[in-house]
Order: sequence, then C-alpha cells, then structure tokens
Amino acid sequence: MAGDEGTRASIRLAVVAVFGALIAIGTFFSIPMPQPLYEITWAPAIYLALSAMTDMTTSASAIGVGSFIGEAVNISVKGGSPIYPFGMLWARVPEAFIVGWARNRGRRTLVAAMVLATVFETLAFFLSDWLFYVYGLFQYGSPTTLATGFGYAASDFLTMFDVAFIPIAFGILAAARPAFARLGFK
Repeated sequence: MAGDEGTRASIRLAVVAVFGALIAIGTFFSIPMPQPLYEITWAPAIYLALSAMTDMTTSASAIGVGSFIGEAVNISVKGGSPIYPFGMLWARVPEAFIVGWARNRGRRTLVAAMVLATVFETLAFFLSDWLFYVYGLFQYGSPTTLATGFGYAASDFLTMFDVAFIPIAFGILAAARPAFARLGFK
C-alpha cells in the first residue's frame, strides 16, 4: 500500500467503513422469499468484488460489519430471528478468505473461488438451519426428526442463486480495481 503505516491503516479503515455500509444497505434492501429462506440480498456482488480487490482482513472486516448491521436492521424492521445477524457472520465472512485466496490467481480461478464461496455460504446456512430445526432452537419451532429438519432447511439451497451476482461482481471489479490499485491494493 502507498504511504506509511498510518496512511495504510486509514485507507483500510475507510474501505471497511464505506464497503461495510454498502454491504449493510445491500443486505437490508433485499428480495423477500418464502420462509424459511427469508430473503435474497443484493450484497453478494459487493462483497465478492471487494474480496477480489483488497486484502483478506479488510474485506472480511467490511463483510462482517456490513452483514451484521444490515441483518440487524432487517430483523428490527421486517422481523425475524435474532440469530440471523450471527448467521450472516458465520456464512459470509469466510467467503472473504475463499475469494481473497484466488484474487491474484487468474480469472478462471477467481470465478471458481466465487462459486466455491457461494457453495460455502449455502452449506453454512443449510447446516445450521437444519440443526436449528431438528433441535427447535432460535424460534425454529419444536424439535423434529433429522429428515423433517432437512426438509425444512432444504430451501436454503436456493442461496446458490447468488452465483448470478458473479458477473455483476466482475463488472464492479472492472470499474473499481484501478482505483483500488492506486490505493495500494494489488
């Protein structure tokens, strides 16, 4: 990064603040879905692109802050379980590390990492929801069987539709990567 360590830290903080806010907005303004899926957010294009443009710590911080705040506002306004913001952390923050690993390894590897990150997010939502249904945790109803819980949580597989945001993320990359390079993110 350009400049001294103080300047680098300020740039990272500014990126976390701005992109955390964008991710929060993208999480709040969502497409409602039938329960138990809840919603599809606009945030994936933002956090996938950010993970490909910055270091893993910066992108993970922005994703964590933005996802948590966006989902906390979501449940405050639209309703939902108080566990949702924590689920967003569990499912989204690791995506920064998956995509960040591939950011300088070529376009095909980056696309594959974005798909893998979406698979991870989908499985993170599914596995936790499945267990929450089975054991009746966090407003997920009464305890039930493994098979019934699986059925209830199976709609989480629709999260795979987030792969549709990958081309949008590449559009963001094409537009914003030169500016991020000038800020010192290579």
